[in-house]
Order: sequence, then structure tokens, then C-alpha cells
Amino acid sequence: MRLERAVDSYLRHITIERGLSDNTVAAYRRDLSGYLTWLGEQGVADTSEVTPTLVGSFIADRAAAQPPMASSSLARLQSSVRGLHRFLAREGVENTDPSTKLRPPKQPRRLPKALTIDQVEKLLDASGPLPQDAAPGELTGLRDRALLELLYATGARVSEIVQLDVDDVAHGDVLRVRGKGDKERIVPVGSYARAALDAYLTRARPELSRRGRATPKLFLGARGAPLSRQSAWLVIHSAAERAHLSAHVSPHTLRHSFATHLLQGGADVRVVQELLGHASVATTQIYTYVSVDALRDVYATSHPRAR
Repeated sequence: MRLERAVDSYLRHITIERGLSDNTVAAYRRDLSGYLTWLGEQGVADTSEVTPTLVGSFIADRAAAQPPMASSSLARLQSSVRGLHRFLAREGVENTDPSTKLRPPKQPRRLPKALTIDQVEKLLDASGPLPQDAAPGELTGLRDRALLELLYATGARVSEIVQLDVDDVAHGDVLRVRGKGDKERIVPVGSYARAALDAYLTRARPELSRRGRATPKLFLGARGAPLSRQSAWLVIHSAAERAHLSAHVSPHTLRHSFATHLLQGGADVRVVQELLGHASVATTQIYTYVSVDALRDVYATSHPRAR
């Protein structure tokens, strides 16, 4: 099969049958486009011509590139190439998979950076007014407060939050979230986030909605269009600046803070796994290292014979 046709078939497979997110599919498309370009430079145009040596040489070439690729990017590149050839072998297009000997690079363990509870409160206060303090006609402030309160209260990804419809938050104290692979999970919503949401829905969203075309999306921009991921990031960045937080704050920072604070408060790691929507508890367990560090600090400052 021609390589271009093979890649198109694989991308349709991961989009339609596996239901991967648009961002993931776009990343795989970029990776495989570079792979096809490299194979073309080697005079390879058909999937039957790809050998284990060629696959290994491609990865080695990318690993030696300057500036060097991040290990996470190299790992994703390998995943893209392996996924393509595994798909072709499984579908019977090719008899063998030339990528079976590829081994992902060892990933350095990076602890997620979480804010303290005090820092989160400063960030939320800087995002917009409390419902009872909002001035008449305060629209984006109520929206921004609801957005950040919801991100911290649920630990949801920003892509999950901006995809919410109004109906998704109409279930009292729980939120229905659609995560990676279109998997749905139910997450409780605390009273602070609920109050901020109710204020936004009753006092801000109707006016924002009148400024644009009708849409069921929960969060809207100033002109009434659905709020984008990029706009949500800017909302958080602006709030962090107003709160004078020196640490880099992103939407994922609130997700990390959500998980870390739950574990520090005594939550079971498997409950946190369910709330975050992680497929494996191993992904969630990285947050336990943060909590262990906090325990060590308390022990070191509190126990008479710790030092």
C-alpha cells in the first residue's frame, strides 16, 4: 500500500474507531508526516518496503537531531510510528510489523507542579468577583470566576471544560464530563463552584448568548461564541498575573492542585484516579510523591528527633 494512503487510513481509524481527541490526532498527523518525508528521502514509497532497520534509523535520526527533541516528544513519535505499523499488520495490509523492536525512551520522572491552597484562593479571587459582590452588568468577571472555580473543583482538563454544554451542569452537585476517548465520568461539584456557576448562568450567560449565534456550550466569549481552549488559557494567565503568582500557572496547574490537595486531605488514590479520568492508577500515583514530600516536611519540622 502507498504510504500516504496507509497513513490516511490509520488516522481515520484513530479518529473514528478509537475516538482519540482532535489534539492527539493532529499530533499523530504531524509525526507521521515527518516520517513519510524521511522515508521518501530514503526512496521508500510503499509500506512493503519499510524494514525494522529503516524504522530504527528514523528514530535514531530524530533522537540525534539538534536541538534535541524532548523525551516526551520522542516517545510520542515512536508511539505514532508503532501505531501505524501495528495497524497495518492487524488489518492484513502487511504480514509483519517492522516496528516491534522499538522501545520507548525512558521518561524522566517530573513531579507535577501544584499551587498551595492559599495560592489557589488568591488565583480564584483574582479571576473575578464572588457572586454576591458582582456589579450589575459584570459578565466576563462572573464567567471567569465560574471557569476557574469549576476547573479547580473538578480537576477536569481545560479541553473538557470548554466542551461542556449547559445541560451537562444541570444535575445539582455533580458534573458530567466527557474525557479522552469520549469516555464519560461523573465528578462532584463543590458549593463554591456551584454558586459561581449559578451566578454566571443566570446573570451573565444570557446576555453573552444574545451577542452571538445560539449554542448549547456552557462558556461563551465576549461576542457570544463558544470559549476556546486558548481563550480559557488567557483567562487563567491574566488571573495569575493579577494574583502576583510567580510560579507558571496553566490550566493543568489547577488539575495538579486538585489531585494533590485531595491526596493531602486523605483521599484514596483510586478515588482520585476516577475523578481525574485516568485509565491507569499508575498515572495518578505520581501525585503521591508530592504528598510524601509534604509529609516529610511536616515530619522534619515537627518530630523532636527528625534532624
